[in-house]
Amino acid sequence: MSSIYGNGISLTEKVLDFLWQRQAVSLNNVANVDTPGFKSQYVTFEEELAKRLSDASNSKKSPKQKVSRAVDSSMMWVNTTWNESSRLDGNNVDMDQEQVEIVRTAYEYQYMLNSFNNDITRLKNAARTF
Repeated sequence: MSSIYGNGISLTEKVLDFLWQRQAVSLNNVANVDTPGFKSQYVTFEEELAKRLSDASNSKKSPKQKVSRAVDSSMMWVNTTWNESSRLDGNNVDMDQEQVEIVRTAYEYQYMLNSFNNDITRLKNAARTF
């Protein structure tokens, strides 16, 4: 896709996928708040994506293609929180933290959708001039 639309749309698509998964993991934590022994999970992707993009953009040889490969090859990780729980049943889900994470992720997702829509609108406007 990057050859036609550039790396911006490809990057936005990847981040939207990651945010969708983060939201699903947070909602799973909330659904299991009363499950004895359940350990909360969280998704990370920002650090790896940033590092891959930084390495690719610093390359002197075809940085556009390297950025495209960096976006395509970046991965997210679902991690489990193994810290001790203050609850007797061993569940460590913190509802306040999960609610903040759900709202934060929803805002980030909406921001990325707006970014994607703006990119498409600019492309449509550029195509109209021809």
